[in-house]
Amino acid sequence: MIEARHLHKRFGAVTAVHDVSLTARDGCITGLLGPNGAGKSTTLRILYTVLQPDRGDAFIDGISVTAQSLAARRCMGVLPHGAGVYPHLTARENIQYFAQLHGMRHAAGEQRAAEMIDLLEMAEFADRQAKGFSQGQRLKTALARAMVHEPRNILLDEPTNGLDVMAVRTLRALLLKLKGTGRCILLSSHVMQEVAALCDEVVVIAGGWVVADGTPEQLRARAGTADLEEAFMRFLEPSASPA
Repeated sequence: MIEARHLHKRFGAVTAVHDVSLTARDGCITGLLGPNGAGKSTTLRILYTVLQPDRGDAFIDGISVTAQSLAARRCMGVLPHGAGVYPHLTARENIQYFAQLHGMRHAAGEQRAAEMIDLLEMAEFADRQAKGFSQGQRLKTALARAMVHEPRNILLDEPTNGLDVMAVRTLRALLLKLKGTGRCILLSSHVMQEVAALCDEVVVIAGGWVVADGTPEQLRARAGTADLEEAFMRFLEPSASPA
């Protein structure tokens, strides 16, 4: 489970995150939904320990990201925005390299890479150099690297950005499969269709504030509309107060 409590982050005169609290549960896909510049990526970067909050804290399976950042990292797999793969390594070598970075012995890394290749249906291209990969193949390789150490929590920053239709469909299927194994999945997006198709719970962020959260059904009911996109737009109105 992932919890954020009253996160606050400034960059000079700009406050990127004002007071963000959220919970992402195991066995669910939770979406951070908001326009560009809303604070989604900053929130995720605090959660996966790249940034330190000015105030507040977050917990990965109960482990503080500020006080125990290394231990927290071991509990999560991260697919950052624009994640690339090493082009002159094969998919299998990319995965094994990250296994070594996580301190796994060579034999254990080989076994785990084989498991990930099977789980993500990568056998067809597992031993090809990544420089010729399609977007979907690069995505699978990057996700396999993020999961090689068997994290229970997965964080993805705008994972569909720049992907073609087939790659998006591939990602949806992968995330639903991972959800079925009981993992906690937290993803950011500004694409309404992805959130509607994937997410069990949604946290709407605007201007660094959480302006709404709940299931898609709860958000539609709160906004008084049957359409999730219309509900989202209503939460972004200046008159809308933080949740």
